Amino acid sequence: MPATFDPFTRGQYTSSPLGSTLFVVLRSLDPLLQYLLLTTPLATPLLSLLRTSPIPAAVPPLFLGLSAPRLILWAMSAGAAAKQIFWLLAISRETMTPSSAALVSGGNYVFNSLNTLLFLAAATSAAGPGEAFTAPMVVGAVIYAVGILTELFSEMQRKAFKDDPANKGKLYTGGLFGLARHINYGGYILFRAGYAMFGGGWVAGAAVFAWFARDFAGRGIPMLDEYCSKRYGDAWKQYKKDVPYRMFPGLF
Repeated sequence: MPATFDPFTRGQYTSSPLGSTLFVVLRSLDPLLQYLLLTTPLATPLLSLLRTSPIPAAVPPLFLGLSAPRLILWAMSAGAAAKQIFWLLAISRETMTPSSAALVSGGNYVFNSLNTLLFLAAATSAAGPGEAFTAPMVVGAVIYAVGILTELFSEMQRKAFKDDPANKGKLYTGGLFGLARHINYGGYILFRAGYAMFGGGWVAGAAVFAWFARDFAGRGIPMLDEYCSKRYGDAWKQYKKDVPYRMFPGLF
């Protein structure tokens, strides 16, 4: 993405019913898309175009016609959609324009579908014979859970602080944000990496981790740093001194 691209207009807390409605609808459709891929009506022709064969489906299915690994992968897409819809409706104060709704939802379609196809393709699947659970699948599921919960709870903590009239105009530096300045970004990267690892193994997880870490470090964080510097002034400078890490405590 361009270094100056930002899907949200920071600090302008205006309502956009059309954008919000579009986002909820589009994000709600992603679990359906992933389900259709996991039950193979859509995946088989796509894998054929990629000149690879699908892994044999494990039998019997556990629920909804899906094996346990496929059900978990589907639940990851549903969990991500639910978290982002909850964020928009209950946490965020930023304006969700129709273009932002389409862009964010489209990005989720792409990454989630790639994760599903990586899992289904015999050449790249993290699953063992008979869709047996493997180490990257177990580790990926744990990383996904830690990441999405870190993102969610850090943002809920900040929201509770912002909702207190006594804190109007103040910078939030407590809770999980006392560990890293952009701990919510770190949580997002972890859940994305864990999701990819569950589908495509160690390499896929590392690649997705690197992709989002580079994007946030080179684009998202500098833009947010500029915004916070203007909005909070000396308080932001002091926060950066007190909390030197940007996304991951002890790392960067």
